Amino acid sequence: MPVVKVKDIAWGRLRSPDLDKQEEFLLDFGMVRAARTKDKLFMRGTDPVHHLHVTELGEPGFIGLAYHAASEEDLHKLAKVEGASPVEAIDEPGGGKRVRLREPNGYQIEVVWGLDKVDPLPVKAPVVNWGTEKFRRAGDLYRRAASPSMVKKIGHGVLTTPDLVGTLKWFRETLGFICSDDVWAGQPDHLIGSFNRCDCGDEYVDHHVFFGILSPKKGLNHISFEVHDFDDVMLGHEYLEKKGKYEHMWGIGRHLLGSQVFDYWADPWGRVHEHWADSDVLNVKNGSNSMPVHEAFQSQWGEPAPQKFIEHTSP
Repeated sequence: MPVVKVKDIAWGRLRSPDLDKQEEFLLDFGMVRAARTKDKLFMRGTDPVHHLHVTELGEPGFIGLAYHAASEEDLHKLAKVEGASPVEAIDEPGGGKRVRLREPNGYQIEVVWGLDKVDPLPVKAPVVNWGTEKFRRAGDLYRRAASPSMVKKIGHGVLTTPDLVGTLKWFRETLGFICSDDVWAGQPDHLIGSFNRCDCGDEYVDHHVFFGILSPKKGLNHISFEVHDFDDVMLGHEYLEKKGKYEHMWGIGRHLLGSQVFDYWADPWGRVHEHWADSDVLNVKNGSNSMPVHEAFQSQWGEPAPQKFIEHTSP
């Protein structure tokens, strides 16, 4: 049995030398400022969660990932894990409590509880006519103004690691993740990637909240954020492309594993952020799968992943 079963991802935590520049990118990406101090930036989406992205002032780097605990009691269970911090008050905007741990690659993992409640932000998008429901928008025109995407929530974090088996073991045994899809090369016992979701029993959750990739380097491959619909992915792509300031890493396409419509962009220091919409949702009854790499890492449509994305790691 795992120590606890976390219920969702909470945020990614980065380090950047210029918070103004970081905020500009995240606003262009479709987030909203939740709070800012002299040395930290907190950004949110439209969901009623205080923040989903934290940037600390300093040399560029990836600090770690945070997850929501299912209960305050679970923090006390985690505090007993070797190397874990005590349960501590979070001295940052949003408040709450947390336990801090180190996963096998040395990155910080925060498990949090009791953050401040906030109101959702308004979202207004036209109704879409489908082939079998052609008159859902009868008499109304479909008009979307040029704008950034509307980030809704954080979806998942992806780590590269030379010790994939050990990393997966830690996340599954400590945070309760379960496998959605393992990916192998050569022989089924040679694991090169693994998509993992939260175990919330019969409750449906996103196909993956954590993806581990076998690599000579350890670090962050990307952080992913859900937007509201397919058009929102497209609008965000167009907006960022016209800005002409950020590197496009891959997209637009639809993944095979997870099924998301995706688009990837790098921030000013190369940390990759993904927009996605329309993920598969699974529960514990869906079990796990295993696939060879030549079948697994495909897009259902869209161009294949470029080498710069496949090999990307931000330490």
